[in-house]
Amino acid sequence: MNKIKEFLTATGVFFMATVDGDKPRLRPLGAFIEDGDKLFFGVGDFKNVYRQMLANPNVEIVACKPDGHWLRYTGRAVFETDDKYAKQMIAESHLESVYNEQTGYKLMTFRLEDATAVDIPVMGEGESLL
Repeated sequence: MNKIKEFLTATGVFFMATVDGDKPRLRPLGAFIEDGDKLFFGVGDFKNVYRQMLANPNVEIVACKPDGHWLRYTGRAVFETDDKYAKQMIAESHLESVYNEQTGYKLMTFRLEDATAVDIPVMGEGESLL
């Protein structure tokens, strides 16, 4: 998991794909946290992405480094019920202005299960990171 964390940290912004009915949807993300051997990501409960993930939890995260290597991290999104992860992510990512009592918005945190992660060079075979 450490290699995935290092990859995502190096890129800063990464992209997550979901399915909306029969259409793909892609959006940039940047916030994640690590707890033990797990990475947690977050989406707002008021966003379409959250509803898409509830309907179909299969997602893929892709990140690209300037050297041409790119990460494909694929799995099934499992939402967490313990809000400690959301609180930590909000604090570390400075998202307090979005997720607070005044807005009523809630950050829903998730991790990927049954996941694969591959570091892929511009040319050649990828290296499994899990």
